Amino acid sequence: MKKAGNFGDGSMGSLILSQAVPLTMAQLAQVIYNMVDRMYIGRIPGDTAGIALTGVGLTFPLITLIAAFINLFSTGGTPLCSMARGGNERERAIKIEADVLSMQICSGIVLVIFFYLMMKPLLYLFGANDTTYVYACEYLSIYLLGTVFLAVGTGMNGFINLQGFPKTGMMTTIIGAVVNLILDPFFIFVLHLGVKGAAIATVISQFISALWVMRFLFGKNTVLPLKTTDLFHVDRKLLKEIVTLGLSGFMVAATNSACQAVCNATLSIYGGDIYIGIMTIINSVREMISLPINGITSGSQPVLSYNYGAGNGGRVKKGIRFTAFAGFSYTFFMWAVIMAFPLFFLRIFSPDQELITTGKIPMMIYFMGFFMMSFQFSAQTTFTSLGKAKRAIFFSLFRKIIIVVPLTILLPQIKGLAVIGVFLAEPISNFLGGIASFTTMYLTVYKKLE
Repeated sequence: MKKAGNFGDGSMGSLILSQAVPLTMAQLAQVIYNMVDRMYIGRIPGDTAGIALTGVGLTFPLITLIAAFINLFSTGGTPLCSMARGGNERERAIKIEADVLSMQICSGIVLVIFFYLMMKPLLYLFGANDTTYVYACEYLSIYLLGTVFLAVGTGMNGFINLQGFPKTGMMTTIIGAVVNLILDPFFIFVLHLGVKGAAIATVISQFISALWVMRFLFGKNTVLPLKTTDLFHVDRKLLKEIVTLGLSGFMVAATNSACQAVCNATLSIYGGDIYIGIMTIINSVREMISLPINGITSGSQPVLSYNYGAGNGGRVKKGIRFTAFAGFSYTFFMWAVIMAFPLFFLRIFSPDQELITTGKIPMMIYFMGFFMMSFQFSAQTTFTSLGKAKRAIFFSLFRKIIIVVPLTILLPQIKGLAVIGVFLAEPISNFLGGIASFTTMYLTVYKKLE
């Protein structure tokens, strides 16, 4: 093998940071990619901007569900591929990469067909009404055209990073974000396409990102080069391994989708469209400030997997400690910033004074337990990186489905809480989920590593 991506030597902290910094930049570009649409849509001239933003917000559960299926193969394949590289099993590593790409393309096509057929009933189920459905449908019907591009560009980017080329992986999302940033105002304001224009810009940028990824994976400078003949000859036994481990990543995204849907539906009952708009902004802020912690955990994954595959348990323990400490330090700092300046974050996404004033308290309540998410992130990354599929799947379900969804439904029914109960469910789940997952990881994985 080439020396690129050799994670067996050097400081674990330095190796993780060398991956995390460009990955954080890439995820920053990805969040900008996602947020630019919302920021421009929130500023469409006239009285329809708020309704349009709410309509686009209603599509997030479906978009998150698409991301879940992308994660099913990518988050299962990348740690297995890293472990194969650590164990010097080059042919197995290439086979995993080829099978994941094949499944991303096939699943992308299936998802487009399914969501086109089920779009209307799903959007109404997730809280749309006759007014907001028009905008949600306009956006989603075009956005779906880029599903295969998204599956390839986002789903295969991890295979660039695990080979030791995080800067190349960073460029995947930066290129897409820049294109989206340029095209959005042109389509929305110059051509007056509104919500449709935002979706068109997104699809074009996804296409360009996918081309960049494919160019690398089939190029000569990669450690694990693919050939077209490698595709669509999926090994069923290997696919089972990929899907089993990938179920954790799938559950994370799928449960996020379920939570978004339940939140929107509950908010439509207790608060109306303005609170759905506030939740849309809060989700955007969470994406934005979660970048560094996501970068650290994503950067640690190939490093942990590689050393685990090579049998270096002591180095794995050092990597886990670094990931947990760095993650907690950052999330605690951001928690303090949000508690001090909640209005600043609301104003980034909307000039609507009523929405900003109303959203202050929900914003502060939602992020009360943000620093506890670091423990969930580090534990979940450890389980996935080391192939502990059952524990990774359980804790993916535990925080969202077992805690958040029931609390989102039950808390608003308590006298005096109403709509505040929806936002209160998140910090409670952060504390319970973070403590439970990290304690389990420490006792069942960390202490047994040698």
